[in-house]
Amino acid sequence: MATIIKTEALHFSYPAAEDTAAPAAVLDGVDLEIEEGSFVAVLGHNGCGKSTLAKHMNAILLPSGGTVYVDGIDTGDEDRLLDIRRAVGMVFQNPDNQIVANVVEEDVAFAPENLGVPPAEIRQRVDDALKAVNMYAYREHAPHLLSGGQKQRVAIAGVIAMQPRCIVLDEPTAMLDPIGRRDVLNTIKTLNRERGVTVVLITHHMDEAAQADRLIVMAKGKVVADGAPKTVFSQVEELRKVGLTVPQTTALLWELRQEGCDVPLDALSDEECAQALYQLLKQRQ
Repeated sequence: MATIIKTEALHFSYPAAEDTAAPAAVLDGVDLEIEEGSFVAVLGHNGCGKSTLAKHMNAILLPSGGTVYVDGIDTGDEDRLLDIRRAVGMVFQNPDNQIVANVVEEDVAFAPENLGVPPAEIRQRVDDALKAVNMYAYREHAPHLLSGGQKQRVAIAGVIAMQPRCIVLDEPTAMLDPIGRRDVLNTIKTLNRERGVTVVLITHHMDEAAQADRLIVMAKGKVVADGAPKTVFSQVEELRKVGLTVPQTTALLWELRQEGCDVPLDALSDEECAQALYQLLKQRQ
């Protein structure tokens, strides 16, 4: 499978404050490859570097050291910036920061218009994008009257209308209620599975990270774990050392294992955990 995003020895530091001797490294030698068509979650505490990493994926930020490639293009190549941002779209935490028009369909059309897409094609892209996020019925509504989850889906539609091959979402559910979070996450999964869009989801929610195909855990600017969610979350003690918890299902099974119970740690979903507990009780009858 082709690589769409690659980082090599990526370092980044924000400018130092006047009373600080040297800038603190936010990213400290990150080596990653994101495969096209994959669904990757990046998990970590605030300040671990995950949002800074996200901003390197479409050249909002440029490395202090090392290199980032998007579809083989060095993000430091200013002449290819438009190509980079056509390949990778960004969705931010607050949808109000991305919505620029007074009507939903006009907002979704904004980016394609600025890319010089012909009007007939813009109309088709807007309709397709709104249908993809289940917001077509709201196409003539005012964005400011929508719920937080609906606004976020409109923001995602605006990125989809640019037809990027990859979408990076920087904590898109952080400001949403549980229903909004569910709707946005379902939208993300549909885009990945039905349309083949590469998804990089930056999150601090364990349940969101568990639904990805691959989980990258960051701490202090470094990647400390990388693999399938079931494998990563099974490393309970290692994750706790960097101040992270694990999903409640894994935590329960881990506690049972500490008491000598023979249960699997990779039963991540509620259904898998319930089945593991059922088998444990059955063995003890």
